[in-house]
Amino acid sequence: MMATKITPEMVKELRERTGVGMGKCKEALDQSQGDMEKAIDFLRKSGMASAVKKEGRETKEGVIGIGESQDAIALIEVNSETDFVAQNDKFKQFVKDVALEVAETKPASLEAFVAQKYRKDPSITIDQYRSLVIQGLGENIQIKRLQVLPKLADTSVGLYSHMGGKIVTFVEIEGGAGMEALAKDIAMHIAAESPDYLKPEEVPADVRAREADIAKSQVKGKPENIIDKIVEGKLKAFYDQVCLLGQKFVKDNSITIADLVVKEGKRVGKPLAIRRFLRWRVG
Repeated sequence: MMATKITPEMVKELRERTGVGMGKCKEALDQSQGDMEKAIDFLRKSGMASAVKKEGRETKEGVIGIGESQDAIALIEVNSETDFVAQNDKFKQFVKDVALEVAETKPASLEAFVAQKYRKDPSITIDQYRSLVIQGLGENIQIKRLQVLPKLADTSVGLYSHMGGKIVTFVEIEGGAGMEALAKDIAMHIAAESPDYLKPEEVPADVRAREADIAKSQVKGKPENIIDKIVEGKLKAFYDQVCLLGQKFVKDNSITIADLVVKEGKRVGKPLAIRRFLRWRVG
């Protein structure tokens, strides 16, 4: 099998994602035959990269729209070629219209949605409406994804839009209505801290194994029982970094998100729990 040619672009991306110098990034890519994830593991195992920036990758322009109907909330991502068009009022109106349409009609899929009739003008489909906007703005516009979030009884929802719709977060709290302020605070936290999972039990087995392998490689030569304790500690630190409930609350880093939910539950006299969350970023 031919080795992958290591390009300056690959070295630059690895540097952006790890913060490690160019020379070491080139070496890591050489060692891993150009496999970006393996190169990251190589740098982490050798202790050079402590964290990996997930958002160093190039993204398309566009915004994430929020639509709300009586019984549902909708998220929809609409991409454009340039940020100039993403800031245009016609583009923003299109995003607002289609987000509301998703919340009202609850399509089963993106394919079904673009094929359905536009309720404001049933003579055209959603996709034909998109084509009209393309003609008006002179730039390619794509609906990338959508999600319908039904409103449930006895839950409070928090939504937060950051950077003009570049990042949108959603959080759902079980235990009764009236906890919208707490939900909004946690949605803001999710935008800032970008957790991947709600709790450690949700971390996939292959991700756990990868982190355990990296932790073990960093403590070679110590007695087995000490290695196990160190690895356990490193895994806990990893879970606290990637799981929402273990993260320190951005507004008060003396407590975790799990502590915050328990504290607020005690204050209002009812048990509360985060049911789920979403964090969407354009691209």
